[in-house]
Amino acid sequence: MAITYTWTISQVENTIATGGIDVIHWRCNAVDGDYSASSYGAAGCTPDPSASDFIAYDSVTEANCIAWAQADVGKDDTEAALAAQIEVLKAPTTAAGVPW
Repeated sequence: MAITYTWTISQVENTIATGGIDVIHWRCNAVDGDYSASSYGAAGCTPDPSASDFIAYDSVTEANCIAWAQADVGKDDTEAALAAQIEVLKAPTTAAGVPW
């Protein structure tokens, strides 16, 4: 079964005067059958209201924020780390408990 990755944005922080987003709080969930792992973080942004590709807060979509967060944290690296966590869950190398 292939791992399904779902990126979501829980919150953004913005500067009201410029309409620029400064911080994006993101989460990536990975699911492979009965196994799952997730990662959460914050991506810093340096919005430039004078840039031709600037998108003001009122016009930003979740897809925009996901793309910016993925670019900041490294989409492939984040997803690879989650895949590695799932592999450990599938085939653990350590255990805890007592032998009796």
